[in-house]
Amino acid sequence: MAGMTNETWTHSSYVPHYLLRGDPFASRLSREADIVAAFYICIIGIMSATGNGYVLYMTIKRKTKLKPPELMTLNLAIFDFGISVTGKPFFIVSSFSHRWLFGWDGCQFYGWAGFFFGCGSLTTMTMVSLDRYFKICHLRYGTWLKRHHAFLCLAFVWLYAAFWATMPLIGWGSYAPEPFGTSCTLNWWLAQSSVSGQSFVMSILFFCLVLPTGIMVFSYVRIICKVKSSAKEISHFDARINNNQNLEIKLTKVAMLICAGFLIAWIPYAVVSVVSAFGEPDSVPIPVSVIPTLLAKSSAMYNPIIYQLVDLKNSCSPSCFKALGKRRHFRKSR
Repeated sequence: MAGMTNETWTHSSYVPHYLLRGDPFASRLSREADIVAAFYICIIGIMSATGNGYVLYMTIKRKTKLKPPELMTLNLAIFDFGISVTGKPFFIVSSFSHRWLFGWDGCQFYGWAGFFFGCGSLTTMTMVSLDRYFKICHLRYGTWLKRHHAFLCLAFVWLYAAFWATMPLIGWGSYAPEPFGTSCTLNWWLAQSSVSGQSFVMSILFFCLVLPTGIMVFSYVRIICKVKSSAKEISHFDARINNNQNLEIKLTKVAMLICAGFLIAWIPYAVVSVVSAFGEPDSVPIPVSVIPTLLAKSSAMYNPIIYQLVDLKNSCSPSCFKALGKRRHFRKSR
């Protein structure tokens, strides 16, 4: 608590939301609502940890060297697995207890872990979108990108996420309890307290949300335009080039699904955070603020499901059924 009360508020009328109602870690929801939220996150956490753990196991089990898209997938699974095992148990235990149990130190760790792994996931998907963009729209650069370039990109992702997640711990911004009490997050409400708080919130929004999202949207819009304009040209190429192009397009579809799932999960939370940061106090009712938080916490569960659906679709392709039909015909004739 000392680390939070030592902050100087430049606006005398501003009081942090977690100091308005006495105990900052007491739940503002009913006990029944906390139990429902705990069971929901418990199911989400088990599915997310199991699914991403399976992706990690199957990827590491392979004996061959991983290609750049597979390295990106592995990195995304690491971030999703990390957010599942480090964050969700804190929330589940606190929701069942009807209050946050881990004090200010636990709040700082929980906020840091959630922001670090979330920012890492979004930045990884941004790199994936750029990789798809170069492979589809700029073939010369796409063939130039190799494994060591992928490793450099992943090193940048980890450093980028660590930088922005650590800034609140060393004085620029902070982590604070959510308005409903049983979770912690970035202190978006600092935007109402000081110029420094406003610069912190604006920087986080731009560099960790607007910029990555803009790059992804640009990349996939350009890819869609390129695929439409070059569809006729590709049909005149030989079969090997056609197959390579089809593979790149399939990988691009998977990347687009993953990014869409992430954004659908996080955009409502981002909207609520912006309204809380720049709106009037209590402009977002506490029961309403819980729903985007729960939706955002489910984002790590989507990616393994997408991988499995795509694998199932590919394994049940028409060519597969044709091969099975030929095999049966051969057995009968023999």
